[in-house]
Order: sequence, then structure tokens, then C-alpha cells
Amino acid sequence: MFNTTSIRADFPILQRKVNGKPLVYLDNAATSQKPQVVIDAIVEYYSNYNANIHRGVHALSQEATDKYEEARQKIQQHFNITKAHEVIFTSGTTHAINMVANGFASLLRKGDEVIVSALEHHSNIVPWQMLCEKTGAKLLVIPMTQEGTLDMKAYAEMLSDKTKLVFVNHISNALGTINPIETIISKAHQVDAAVLIDGAQACSHIKPDLQALNVDFYVTSAHKMCGPTGVGMLYGKEEWLKKLPPYQGGGEMIAEVTFEKTTYADLPHKFEAGTPNICGGIAFGVAIDYLNHIGFKAIEAHEHELLTYATKELLKIPGTRIYGTGKEKTSVISFNLENIHSYDVGTILDKLGIAVRTGHHCAQPIMNYFNIPGTVRASFAFYNTKEEVDVLISGIKKAKQMLS
Repeated sequence: MFNTTSIRADFPILQRKVNGKPLVYLDNAATSQKPQVVIDAIVEYYSNYNANIHRGVHALSQEATDKYEEARQKIQQHFNITKAHEVIFTSGTTHAINMVANGFASLLRKGDEVIVSALEHHSNIVPWQMLCEKTGAKLLVIPMTQEGTLDMKAYAEMLSDKTKLVFVNHISNALGTINPIETIISKAHQVDAAVLIDGAQACSHIKPDLQALNVDFYVTSAHKMCGPTGVGMLYGKEEWLKKLPPYQGGGEMIAEVTFEKTTYADLPHKFEAGTPNICGGIAFGVAIDYLNHIGFKAIEAHEHELLTYATKELLKIPGTRIYGTGKEKTSVISFNLENIHSYDVGTILDKLGIAVRTGHHCAQPIMNYFNIPGTVRASFAFYNTKEEVDVLISGIKKAKQMLS
């Protein structure tokens, strides 16, 4: 039985008040809250075995190394990755995307084509634009529909022997749309193109099986999976990671250094220069354990119930428009009230203790498509409740009354 009361007790921040009101945290697409076990893991690291990893012979270093590599194995198992060295620790999704983009700068040629979608976060647009500027490759964009879904017919027509890379998010951070990545990957592979999937918005809601997807690269961040900020993952197929040059030079990523020549370390260390976010990596593993203890089927079912209920109640408010109405979507509602700026709605909701996100959500092309400056985004997690949805709906009604 899914018990939100006991789950909420795991999250200290959910007990606090904002502006004298109980916190209703509905900004989970920006970052999730952290359970006590994750907080404890960070405190335990710094209190009991803080040391640099891999290079030390003393007890603390060995203990920290073991915990860090155990976390890598947890990530490997969670995502069904064949080999632990195909898991590269990064500072987050943006870092991971830039690592791949930097690597492909040496592989692309003028006239090659790369494809992104109209639903992308800026982090999955700007690095590819920079890559195309460096290489002379051409950037193509899969168009979107009024429902906030991708035009898959147009995508199929874009693919050719010129296509070298395809980059698409698993779930849109701005609209909640779940993209048909299985089809996207399969069709790209038919023309021998590599595929990177941005899983930052997906991995808190669903459990991707990377072997079943047969994806070349998959990236995500810990902080949206109840883990800490400043740590994430790049998964890459071994053959691709061996082809790509290192992203940064420094300690740990070398095999041998002389002033004449440097040789690089084997995977994964080739891409992990310098001292990493050790406690972040360890806590990432703890967060994965926590989510799996709850169970992703239970998480999906509860969040779908919240999405359905909130959508129904929101549409009862006259003058409300929801952006992102595709059949396949996760627990994100992006909306506006007629003739009212999203920022003003968010400000009033904050006074009521309700945390939502307003603006373009680092997805300006989506906002331009709808010809709007931004939206109000309420994004739900497994620790949210229907009672909190009711508070949100009441707050929106009050905002409308005050601002109309």
C-alpha cells in the first residue's frame, strides 16, 4: 500500500512552513527534495571517512573509494547497464551533454547533420549549436505539434546517410511530454546515427532499461532523483566512449605523463579528471536505493493519479489553458490564466506557501512556438498529495480573483 504519510515523514523539508503556511512543494521538475537517508549519507561521509579516492593507501581513502565505486555499481544495476565502466560520473546532465558534444567535435565533418527536437531544454540545444559552429555540421530540428508532441513523420523524413547524431529528451521539462524514444532510437540506428537521450526529467518518474532501449548515450542528474546537486551520470556504450577523446585533462584520467606525451587511463577514469564530488556520488547511490525501495511502479501510479486529478480540477477554472496535452505525459502541468502573467500567479502562490516554477523553463523555443513569454509549471512527485493539489487549485482561484 502506497503510504504518502510515511513517505513524507522521510523528507524533513516537507514539515516546514513558508510565509506562515505549510509548504506545498510543486517544483519537482526543477529539483526534488531529499530524504533523510540521503542527507545522512552526506553527513556520514564528511564526519567519518572523508578522503580522496583511488590514489590513497590509507584506510579512509580505501573506504571512500569502495563506497564511491559501490555507487557506480548501483547506477549500473538500476539502469541495466552492461559494464560498470560505461558509467561516467559527471557534475550533472549539462556536464554530461557537453562531454559528448566536445567529443564529437573531432568526429563530425562539414555537411554532416545532427538532429535535435523542438522540445529540448537549452542544455540540449546550445552545446549542439556550438558543435555545429565548430565543425560545419548542420543542425536540424524535429518540429512539435499543438499538443506538445513531436512530429514523428517529419523526423522520419529528416533522417539520411548525412545524419550522424540525434539528441532528444526522454521527457520534456516544460510540458511533461514523454517522447517515443524507442522509435527515435530505432529509426536513427537504421541510418547508423548515434543517439543521446537526455533523461534528466525522466529518471525520477520511470526506470529506463538502457539495454532494452539500445541507446548510445543516456544522461541524467542526481538532484532530480532525490539525490544531491552537483552530480550526475553519463552512460555511453563502450565502443563510443573509446572513440571519444577526453573532455578534460588532469589528474586521475591519465595512464602516464611525460612532457613529451601523455597516455590516457582506461574507462571510466578517462572522462573523470580531478577530484570528483565524492560524497555526491555516494549519496546518488543512496537515493537510487531509496527510490527502488518505494518502487517505480508505485511511483508511476501515484503520480499519474495526481496528474489526472490536478488536470481535471484545473480545467474547471475558466480561462485556463494547459500546454502539453499529449496522451503520453508525466506529472507536469504547464498552464496560464487568460490575460494574467505567469510571474504574477507564481508570486501570489508563493505567499500561500505553494512553490511552483514560472517563466520559460529553459525552453524558450517551446514558448516561442506558443507565442507566450512563459507558463506556470506545477510538477508533482511521489511525496505530493491530492490535498496539496486542492491547496494549489484554491491558490490559483485566489490569484485569478486578485489579478483579474
